[in-house]
This record gives sequence, C-alpha cells and structure tokens, in this order.
Amino acid sequence: MKLYVVSLLLVTLLLSSSLFEIAMANTSFCDSKCGVRCSKAGLMKRCLKYCGICCAACSCVPSGTYGNKSECRCYRDKLNSKGKPKCP
Repeated sequence: MKLYVVSLLLVTLLLSSSLFEIAMANTSFCDSKCGVRCSKAGLMKRCLKYCGICCAACSCVPSGTYGNKSECRCYRDKLNSKGKPKCP
C-alpha cells in the first residue's frame, strides 16, 4: 500500500512539473509578444494585463502595435462584458 502511494505521488509530481514547464514557456512567449504589442500604449500596465490574458487563451498575438487582428481570430473575437473588444 505504501509503495502504491509513493509511486502515485511521484507520477503526480512528474506530471505537474511538465505542465509547469509548458506554462512557463507559454508565459515567456506571451510576455515578449505583448511587450511589442503594448510598446506604444498609453496605459501600458492595462495593455499588458489584457494582452497576456488573451495570449494565454488564444496562444497568439497579432503583429505590430495596433490592428492586424485578422492574424489571430481568437484574439480578435474575444469580448468583454460590455460587448467591446477585450484584447488590445
């Protein structure tokens, strides 16, 4: 019984560490893409926050600092609670 619990714990630990690595890789991708996207924003912190949320959900960020939303359909189609575009 103890062997079963220990092996289950090890498998869980291995799976969680691999998921953590994937999440961290996605974070660095989003950070770099959103840094470019929000480089000319008047409200930089807000732009980075919402761009990060959209990037994590869509796994893409349009190129440039404005427009080009047709490059990423998911990013383009996300709406806030008021029906306005959520992603910068």
